[in-house]
Amino acid sequence: MAETVEETTVPQPKIGPIVKRLKTFASAHGGATAVVEYLGQKGARIVLVGDDGRWGDQVVAGGVEAARTACAEAEIPVRDEWERELVTAVKTDHYEWDYMGGRKTPRGGGSR
Repeated sequence: MAETVEETTVPQPKIGPIVKRLKTFASAHGGATAVVEYLGQKGARIVLVGDDGRWGDQVVAGGVEAARTACAEAEIPVRDEWERELVTAVKTDHYEWDYMGGRKTPRGGGSR
């Protein structure tokens, strides 16, 4: 007797809004390069480094493949890892240092 195997499909997130945000960032910063980081069940994080050194990120629920697809649709090249040249291109201002040090609340207000 043949066994039946039920296939389950994981619904992919709508990446249109993500693509739009990626394009907006790249446009505002003279272009961008991305690094996609795996976040486990949460998905993946796209870290963008603008050509001007400013940076930003975007979490994608659909995982690494969805994040790479969003970058491809936004025409943003993806690096496989944090190479020295990309790391040294990042410019971090006082806001980020204060935020990482716990001295400021996240952008947009809010409380801890």
